[in-house]
Amino acid sequence: MKLIIINGPNLNLLGKREPEVYGKQTFEEYLKLLQTKFGEVQLDYFQSNIEGELISMIQEVGFSYDGIVLNAASYTHTSVGIGDAVKAVETPVVEVHISNTHKREGFRHVSFIADGAKGVILGFGLQSYDLAIQSFI
Repeated sequence: MKLIIINGPNLNLLGKREPEVYGKQTFEEYLKLLQTKFGEVQLDYFQSNIEGELISMIQEVGFSYDGIVLNAASYTHTSVGIGDAVKAVETPVVEVHISNTHKREGFRHVSFIADGAKGVILGFGLQSYDLAIQSFI
């Protein structure tokens, strides 16, 4: 099985950015744990702060991978383009969020990705990624 985690803006700052919301662990540290736990899965990773690069990656892997775990971060609530990319590809996408976006600012309650996604997992910290990977197995 071949999965990719695609992370959006500011997630490269995990471990430093708002640790009370996002925790103190970097994503790279957590990714190593996921790759060990799911050793039977080819688990690739991509992060960008640039909307167009996220869209390009979704399109690049969207016909050859078995699944995409997507945390588009703030683009979730603003990017029609990322939502359209999710709908355009054949590979199923699970939308993931570290925090419970429904307990945060009102603008974070809307997702342009959810209606094209296989499912949405939010509010379980970094374990949200673990749950998303399990959904594909």
